[in-house]
Amino acid sequence: MPRTLGLRHLRDPLALVATGGGSGLAALAPGTAGTAAGVALWWFLLADLAVGVQAGIAGAAFGVGVLVVEGVARRYGLGDEPAIVIDEIVGCWVALLAAPKSLPWVLAAFVLFRLADIAKPWPIGWADRNVKGGFGIMLDDLLAGLLVAAVLAAVRLALAAAEG
Repeated sequence: MPRTLGLRHLRDPLALVATGGGSGLAALAPGTAGTAAGVALWWFLLADLAVGVQAGIAGAAFGVGVLVVEGVARRYGLGDEPAIVIDEIVGCWVALLAAPKSLPWVLAAFVLFRLADIAKPWPIGWADRNVKGGFGIMLDDLLAGLLVAAVLAAVRLALAAAEG
């Protein structure tokens, strides 16, 4: 069995979803490419929905992501393959729950999410090292998204308080 995903795997619907429509196949920084795909999907499909609806969609996508990642990992004998970016997409959607549909806020969410996903502060790093399988692959990015959403919400509250 192959150890990495490539263009030939995009005929497999599970691999297509796991790689974020192929965005995870980017030669450089596949996680960043997947996050960018997540931002684009959010901007055009989710941003105008109520936050509760967005949260429900992100939650459902998390559950589907766990199943998809498990299926792809089992089918191709993979672990946390860099091309698998459904976790970045869902984590980014969670981060964007606290962002208005405004370019500066979305860019802040994007950058902070990538930093949290790469640096893996606690508990993100703990989850990355200790929780295995599809749930573990998805969980660290969910936690990164929650951290960024909390930071963005706090900044928005502070700005609102400063405005009076």
